Amino acid sequence: MALCAAACLSGGAARAEDASSWRDLETKYIFGFTTGSGIGLEGEKEFTTDTIGRFGKRGGHYAATETKYEFEFTPTQFIQIEFGALGSTHHIAGVPDLDDRRQFAFSGAFAEFRYLALERTSSNPLAVTLAFEPTVRRIDETAGERVRNYEFETIINADLELLKNRLFAGFNVLYEPEITWGAAGEVQREAKFGGSAALSLRVASNVVLGGEVWYLRHYDAANLTAFTGDAVMLG
Repeated sequence: MALCAAACLSGGAARAEDASSWRDLETKYIFGFTTGSGIGLEGEKEFTTDTIGRFGKRGGHYAATETKYEFEFTPTQFIQIEFGALGSTHHIAGVPDLDDRRQFAFSGAFAEFRYLALERTSSNPLAVTLAFEPTVRRIDETAGERVRNYEFETIINADLELLKNRLFAGFNVLYEPEITWGAAGEVQREAKFGGSAALSLRVASNVVLGGEVWYLRHYDAANLTAFTGDAVMLG
């Protein structure tokens, strides 16, 4: 399994020191694509960017990216609110079933509402957050063509502190229905359902190493009755 490294806290170079002296870890971003339960401190505000790239098809040249420009704030110790814009790029040439295009576009907008349902304490190592993320897209993620797409992601983010300030396990359960109107007026309804498990080891005060596995199923119906395929991803 591939290893991923992330800088999880700002500060100087990593130092070998006793984990008991480290500050509490914000777990939201330490697992990779699996999201932890952390929602930040009350009153905290942050701007982040997050880019996902897709490269390569069976024929021709294919490169596409989508970037989230995100502002998040935590009005209370149990609620985090996020919103922002989506920007996409597509460079497609000679790919079967896709039109050639080279473009950069404002592709949509999103909001996310996160509620800390179970808080980690000295006697409880488990934390659970419920998250809801509506998204509107005007550009298809794969083909780059104009569409009207509406998604509503519902996800459970949980993490378990296995060793104090040192070892964490993360778990996600996801359900995401969506509906898309194409350029010719055709309508497509679909949904994703699945989950993930991840493990992250804090090797220094600001360095984490970890791995994760995702299992996702795709359906051509929001009620999960028309199964079309599944995938397993490791990272």
